[in-house]
Amino acid sequence: MSNSAVEDDLMIPSKLRKTKKLKQGNEEDNLSDLPDCVILHILSFLNAKEAVRTCILSNRWKNVWKCVPTLVLHSSDFSTFKNFTKFVSKILSHRDGTIALQELDFERVGSIEPHLLKRIVNYAFSHNVQRLGISVKGDICHILPCVSSCRTLTSLKLSVSPKGRHNYGRTLFPKSLDLPALTSLHLGNFVFCASDKGRTEPFSGFNKLNSLVIDNCTVKDAQILCILSETLVNLTMRNHSSDVYKIELSAPSLSTFAFTGTPYQKLCGSNLSSVKQVNIDAEMLSNYTEPPLVLLSWLLELANIKSLTVSASTLQVLSLIPDLLKDKLTSLCNLKSLRVQLKPLSYGLSMTLRTAKLQKEVKAGQEPSSPIPDGIVDFLIQNSPSAEVDIIDSSRFGGTFDHLPPFPVSSIFPQFLQPSSCESVVDDLRQRIQQLEQAVLQVQQYIQLAHEEISREKEEMSAIQGHMSMLSKTLAALKRQMQTMGLWQ
Repeated sequence: MSNSAVEDDLMIPSKLRKTKKLKQGNEEDNLSDLPDCVILHILSFLNAKEAVRTCILSNRWKNVWKCVPTLVLHSSDFSTFKNFTKFVSKILSHRDGTIALQELDFERVGSIEPHLLKRIVNYAFSHNVQRLGISVKGDICHILPCVSSCRTLTSLKLSVSPKGRHNYGRTLFPKSLDLPALTSLHLGNFVFCASDKGRTEPFSGFNKLNSLVIDNCTVKDAQILCILSETLVNLTMRNHSSDVYKIELSAPSLSTFAFTGTPYQKLCGSNLSSVKQVNIDAEMLSNYTEPPLVLLSWLLELANIKSLTVSASTLQVLSLIPDLLKDKLTSLCNLKSLRVQLKPLSYGLSMTLRTAKLQKEVKAGQEPSSPIPDGIVDFLIQNSPSAEVDIIDSSRFGGTFDHLPPFPVSSIFPQFLQPSSCESVVDDLRQRIQQLEQAVLQVQQYIQLAHEEISREKEEMSAIQGHMSMLSKTLAALKRQMQTMGLWQ
């Protein structure tokens, strides 16, 4: 098949193909002089769509993309799902089948046809994939048998969003997977079924597991989720439900524990003294007024930690525990560092705090409480008074912009407008276009994050308005009832 036919198949815009004609015969192409291994390493950092587009640069680049050992296929990079599915099918057909696949990262925002997902997974496993990530909406039970037979996998991420608008119908996690080389596992929206006496042990067969992420998973017909691993070092859990069960940890090598969400699961274990670093970002659901007491029990179980990072919301949840500051903390004796991250409180926790504290503070003539409740930091470091305490203010947009570089308005545009210093007009034009593309990309990142923050605030305001409407109707009904009884004028 000719190169132009391949370009047609892979939907490379004609305006990009025309850029080949701009190349001058006497121009130096230092990038193309690099060894294949270096070029392939560079292309491995691009998504598949961008990697394929490099084929129009020169004859040297025409077939390089076919040998890239990584495939990043995200539907968000395409304008329509039809274009995305067509691209996926074509790239699997045109890629060099003799090249092993080190990594496949597939993400579809929305439902996906089962036969396409199965084709992708079968392709990955037939090319000895080592790192596999699948994020889709719907049922993936038909690919789990394929996953269990891949003995080359070292890293696996399976994130399955339920169909529809509500989080119903999580996927059942297989009771056994034969993945002897697996060191990293990330699971999203799975259900672990009981195997014996109300216990479930889904990870005991992974003898090399080093890192485990459990994201919005739960148990079925079980009261205890057992995490048994001699090799596990890092454990991350995210939970946004009120499911109550016990997490039994037996991981003598565990060093880092991180949690985000609503802490309603009790944590216990006999080998938790190895945990040295803990990160907790706790919240509460708006319809639960009782504080999750297990949060304090976590700090008692994780007694030997040296570094503790908590969000302001975590401290607020702790402060709801009755008479907390009157108790003597029996743990955190080896604490060296306490970091508190300030950020906006969620709607659920905000409503709970108002319900629990507003009446008390009004009666006492107090101002509303600060982001960090009085005395809570001293409570945590009472057994380690020399611990270093850092307060990190990430309240503006929740710290979502922290990873972005400063936008260089003062440097990009003057540089773009200054007289050319390049002898080649084409080189100069390319350099200026790259500068503008960099500016556009950064602006788009800021705009996207701003939109996300505005959307979140709108949702919280809508929920508050709903509560106010309900309260107004309740008050009006009470007034009418009292008027009927002659108790209200």
